[in-house]
Amino acid sequence: MKKILGKKQSIQNEEWLKARKCIEELVSREELDEKVRSTVEEVRQMTDGKKAAYAWSAGKDSLVLGEICRESGINDCMMAICNLEYPAFLKWVDRHKPKELEIINTGQDLEWLSKHLNMLFPQDSATAAKWFSIVQHRAQAKYYKAHGLDLILLGRRRSDGNYCGRGSNIYTDGKGVTRYSPLAAWSHEEILAYIHYYNVRIPPNYKWEKGYLCGTHPWAARQWTGSVENGWHEIYEIDESIVREAAKVIDSAADFLKLL
Repeated sequence: MKKILGKKQSIQNEEWLKARKCIEELVSREELDEKVRSTVEEVRQMTDGKKAAYAWSAGKDSLVLGEICRESGINDCMMAICNLEYPAFLKWVDRHKPKELEIINTGQDLEWLSKHLNMLFPQDSATAAKWFSIVQHRAQAKYYKAHGLDLILLGRRRSDGNYCGRGSNIYTDGKGVTRYSPLAAWSHEEILAYIHYYNVRIPPNYKWEKGYLCGTHPWAARQWTGSVENGWHEIYEIDESIVREAAKVIDSAADFLKLL
């Protein structure tokens, strides 16, 4: 296997696209199949005798996670959303979601956003992390407790700079939720290889500007825009109806439309 992609935050979107085009030169089918085999074996051992489910976001990592989990005998899954999702993304999810998927809506909407403008287009990692806390983590905890789980599997990887547990791929947070990340050691190239060799369908987000940098997320949580005005510009290019609706309650959206 050859690695050409570094830390996610330092990779340009064009580099992701380039890697996808030459993925067979970077990871062979034999190498990928061995990685899958060993990961499935690990998942089966870690979840043996335990009640487990996985978190699915329709992002590239969670799509691979979902396939690995299903091969390991884990079918129950959940998804966290709010009322600030891209319509095109939700349409894709409705068409391609796992049949066992339970969707939990944490409720953040335009009215909420108008009162928390500091959360609009995060310009630092701390603010971006707050989105994960109030949407993904909150929904995961709710699902975890409602279903009496012993652990929930995530698509987190260390190559993305994600915390996956100290010295292991599993940890329990202060609320008693045990999270296990079986893809923690997977490289970016291996994720792309799985999608390629196994013909995994990915949502439209990855075709949008900075698609591989931003991934799947509420539109208001879009990172690396540089400014609020640039954020509205990027959203407008994806779906102008989002901006026009937001302009009814958020001044910066209205101001952006005036400049058109």
